[in-house]
Amino acid sequence: MNVRKPLSSRNPFFYRISVGLRRLKRRCSWSFNGETYSSDLTEDVFPCVVVSHRSLLLRKLAGTDIDLQKNKVQSLRIAVSFIDGLVVAQSEVFSFWKLVGNPVSSRGFPAGLQLSFGKLTSMAGGGLCQLTNLLYWMVLHTPLLVTERHRHSTDPFPDYKRTVPFGTGATVFYNYVDLAFRNDTSSSFQLKIWLDDEYLCGEIRCREALPVAYSIVERNHRFIRKNGIVFRENELWRIETDRESSRILSEKLLFKNHVEVLYDVFSIPGLIVEGEKE
Repeated sequence: MNVRKPLSSRNPFFYRISVGLRRLKRRCSWSFNGETYSSDLTEDVFPCVVVSHRSLLLRKLAGTDIDLQKNKVQSLRIAVSFIDGLVVAQSEVFSFWKLVGNPVSSRGFPAGLQLSFGKLTSMAGGGLCQLTNLLYWMVLHTPLLVTERHRHSTDPFPDYKRTVPFGTGATVFYNYVDLAFRNDTSSSFQLKIWLDDEYLCGEIRCREALPVAYSIVERNHRFIRKNGIVFRENELWRIETDRESSRILSEKLLFKNHVEVLYDVFSIPGLIVEGEKE
């Protein structure tokens, strides 16, 4: 049965109206939802590193313009300037878009690569998902509570020097597709984000060492073909461990991924696809 697409996805005029209304709703929510949002940047570095991570700035993506990736790096530098040194105090909420603002060209954000409705396109600020991916991955290794996160709906590119499990990304679109998390602990946390020549780098720091360590484990990862379409699946689990005794305190299923693969998996040596045959 064919599912009729919403009018907003079929007509550019109604799409712009829909986006405008969603953005207005978000701005109203920021003003009236009663939350306290993090905004304090400090150059004083908290002493204890809770988690650190880095991701490659320029990747080999078949069929994409390298200039768009270089533009992405420029956009990342601008966005990082609004986040590096941020303190998320007790009961405060981190909102990516409330901090960074609208990534438009008039604010210096060049056109970068963006995945929209399952297709690659270019738009101002394209590529900022690399920063939200990094932030989300690090937050999963802390007691901070993720209150908003949106998954990518497809697997658009083959793995290239991947260092984290598939499906741990956090897509964003100004301003109503956001990444947000809240600090429900009695401690304050600090975000340190920077770029070097090759990597986007990040740390989440605290004033004191935490008694619990967090790790993310991938289980049941596979590629499977159904009705001629290849999907990628896995499960992501979070394990909490007592730092002093190394005793596992809990294992929790965070989510399951099941998304369509957009690239030719059969051209990748050694990759196994389960399910129906050609």
